[in-house]
Formats: sequence, structure tokens, C-alpha cells
Amino acid sequence: MKLEDKVAVVTGGAMGNGYGIVEVFCKYGAKVAILDYSDELKETVNKFSDLGYEVIGFKVDIRDKNIVDVCIGKVIDKYGKIDILVNNAGICMLEKFVDMSDEIRDKHFDINIKGTWNVTKSVLPYMIENNYGSIVNLSSVTGPMVADSGEVAYATTKSALIGFTKAMAMEYVDYNIRVNAILPGYILTPMVKNMSIESSPLHPNSVIESIESSIPMKRMGTIRELGELAAFLASDESSYITGSEFVIDGGSTLPETNSMGV
Repeated sequence: MKLEDKVAVVTGGAMGNGYGIVEVFCKYGAKVAILDYSDELKETVNKFSDLGYEVIGFKVDIRDKNIVDVCIGKVIDKYGKIDILVNNAGICMLEKFVDMSDEIRDKHFDINIKGTWNVTKSVLPYMIENNYGSIVNLSSVTGPMVADSGEVAYATTKSALIGFTKAMAMEYVDYNIRVNAILPGYILTPMVKNMSIESSPLHPNSVIESIESSIPMKRMGTIRELGELAAFLASDESSYITGSEFVIDGGSTLPETNSMGV
């Protein structure tokens, strides 16, 4: 129960990676507030509540700082503190750079960067007041380490989160607030499934199979495996770690080539 009595805010927690993080946090005893814009939010909260976990949800667009402030205020009113923030919410829409509209570009920037900025800025004063906190930002191997065609907007925003993580870690270390980043490779989530459909509308499963064949572990990760890493970084087990990046990709970024070697 390494997160017992901890209060966590998880953005994008209604499905995908966020769902896995919420599930693992609950297993370790945390009280969780989900901030999500998805219609799945109510169902997710009900599922966890039916299992006896303390999970509340706020349907919010994290691009709207004023609404974010209201939601975070309600979490404080209910629990009196926030110990953990997981900035998981994000989008990825594939589009060639020359064809990409400003609207698609701005949507990536507004959700992946500004949304993370908004929620962090809203939560941080309460962590400073409590002289305690762990912030976990979901970046990606895409951008900081690798990239595929059509991922310019996504890769740019995920790279920016690495700089955000390091600067925040340095700026608030004196307040006993740690800030780290997770860089997932391919985790089997609705986002990955949607990207496979965008890549091959007629044969999306072939895209999944092709990706898995190129991963040294020959499979994609699970949302619970990612949740376990997030729980470690959120807990006091990682108390001497800040400003760091943790890759979870089944070894997919290891191969130097796909053809060289014995």
C-alpha cells in the first residue's frame, strides 16, 4: 500500500494509459481524482467505485485554465491536499507536415503542452504549501528518441515535455517536489488502435502485428505495466529521483538497424 492516504490527480484517466495508472494507484491505496473530457469518464468512475475504490471524476477540457482551477479547488475542498499529479492527457493525430492545418497543430500544442502547463500550475501551489509532491509527466519515445512520418506535431509536443520536466524539477526541488517523465513506446491503447486505423483503414490489425514484430519483446506493453512505473515514480520509493526520464518500450528503441547483426 505504498500510496495509502495519498491523493492523486490523473489527467486523461478515463481510458488507455490513464486508466491503467488509475487502476494501479487504487491498488496501492491512493484516492484518485480523474480530469478527463471523454464520455467514458462516468463509466470509469463507476467501475472503480463499484470495486470499493475512492475515485472521483471531473469532465473538463484541460485547455481551459479557469475550469481546471475550479476542479482542482474541489479536490482540495474534499481531501485538503494533492500529493501526486500525473499529466497523462494528450492526443496524437497523424498528418504530413506540409498538409497539416494550423488547427491540428494548435490542438496538439494546446492539449499536450498547454493543458499540462495549466493543470500543473493549478496543482503546484498546494504542493508548495504542503512541502511535498510528485509530478509525473507522460512524454513519449516519439520526439525525444524516435519519430515516424506524420508525427511532427506529436513529436514536437512530447519533446517539449522533457524540457518542462527538467526545468520544473530544478525549480521546485527545494519544496520537496519531484518531477519526472515517462517515455512510453507502444502500449496497446485506444490511441494506438486509432493510429493503426489512420495508417491502414482496411487492415489496421496488420499495422499492430507489424509493430509488435519489430519490438524485441515481440509485444506491446500493457496499461498496467505503465501504471506500475507511474506508481513507483509517484511513491516515496523513488524519493531520490527527480528530473529524470524513464523509457518503457519493450526494447523497441534498442536496435541500431533492422538488418545488421548475427
